[in-house]
Amino acid sequence: MSTLTALRAAADRIERRTPAHRDRAVDGLRALALLAVPTGHWLLGGFTLDADGGLHNASPLSSFGGLAPASWVLQMLGIFFLVGGYASVLSFRRRTGSTGAWLKGRVVRLGRPVLGVTAVWALAAPVLYAAGVPEATLRTGATLVVQPLWFVGVYVVVTALTPYCVRAAHRLGGWAAAPLIASVAVVDLLRYGPLADSVPSWLSVLNVLPGWLFAYQLGVSWGERRIGRRGAWLLLAGGAVLFAALLVVFHYPASMVGVPGAARTNSHPPSLLVLALASAQSGAAILLRDRLALLLERPALWAPVVVVNLCAMTILCWHQSALLAAAVPASFVGGVAGLTTAPDSLGWILARVAWMPVFAALLALITRYARRFEAAPAPGTRRAKAVRRAVAGVLAAGFAVFALGLA
Repeated sequence: MSTLTALRAAADRIERRTPAHRDRAVDGLRALALLAVPTGHWLLGGFTLDADGGLHNASPLSSFGGLAPASWVLQMLGIFFLVGGYASVLSFRRRTGSTGAWLKGRVVRLGRPVLGVTAVWALAAPVLYAAGVPEATLRTGATLVVQPLWFVGVYVVVTALTPYCVRAAHRLGGWAAAPLIASVAVVDLLRYGPLADSVPSWLSVLNVLPGWLFAYQLGVSWGERRIGRRGAWLLLAGGAVLFAALLVVFHYPASMVGVPGAARTNSHPPSLLVLALASAQSGAAILLRDRLALLLERPALWAPVVVVNLCAMTILCWHQSALLAAAVPASFVGGVAGLTTAPDSLGWILARVAWMPVFAALLALITRYARRFEAAPAPGTRRAKAVRRAVAGVLAAGFAVFALGLA
């Protein structure tokens, strides 16, 4: 049997096993947002090599400001939170137990892979150091591994707010997200406006929850059928106009991701520009839902979407490890274009694009073994399970301390 025949057979099996009520468009949007995360990190993140062979984070955006529009396309967390809110409200509506039990089940599914990747790295770091990997490389790697995991913590918090989001959607419809964008606008005005010099730096933290809850609330309202095509057009047009105004009139940084050395960043915590982009993306997603669902009726397109959704947390937790699996060995060789050379030339960009299939193949290989951390643990005694959880928790905490530079 040829590879093409085998792939077609697999796609047909997935198609036959897909329930008729499955919302293919929402799964497709989730897969698209998921794949944007590793693609963005792999394309817009690079390294420099110090005299001792240690890797340090760098970004092509520092040298090529013209690449900033690529971050507008690759920053799709707004879509992810939109779909998350939509899926959560449907799951919340179908729950058979208490709200607490529902929330616990979702938190466990999110938390298990995080414990897995951090525990594995906690065990691997001393081994790599003993094998000659410089401490600078290990700290850089630890930072990259932890970097995307902030999302899980924020997502857990907004998921816990689902019952309140449902109530807000019932009362205000799509306008339930308006106070959230207003809150972010006020904080941005304080930290970037005339009073910026007298405002404490910690004030920006106030944007974290409303900034990411905004798209989630839109998703809940969408799931409750309180946002139709008119509302979607308003989100798309309003978000696009606000996005342009913030860039041209208020001079927000063009990049949606952090740029090393830049005085301001849009993403950590989210600025009003992030919410404007999320609004436009959400409106477009709602408007294109039916067309996307029709497109995904084709088995050859639907099968990859199913695979990506099944491996969602694996992709999120391990994609930076795939990048490091290529870069760390290359650091022992020296300057390898697109891996360990400074991301400051067109040649680097072309070389990095050429490395992308390698990163994808490494991630696929890692996924094959890492998926076990997403599955429920094997049956065992309550005491054995408690011991395993405790050990994984201690290892994860130790790795977090190291990654955050506290040890």
